[in-house]
Amino acid sequence: MRIIRLKEVIDSTGLARSTVYKYVAEGSFPKPVSLGDRSVGWVESEVHEWVLARIEERDRGEVFSGKVIA
Repeated sequence: MRIIRLKEVIDSTGLARSTVYKYVAEGSFPKPVSLGDRSVGWVESEVHEWVLARIEERDRGEVFSGKVIA
């Protein structure tokens, strides 16, 4: 198991920082893990699974965040 920081989450997903936190607040992105007083990270496998789910949605032509992915 590996914990990744925000920069790697952004690089892996292509999302902006604000979008990552927006999706976390909406419950549509994995929650970060507290690493200390002012430090968080994400479980790498959870972020990877999130990306794979977006690919599966695209392949099925499903909707994500109000946009049709086709």
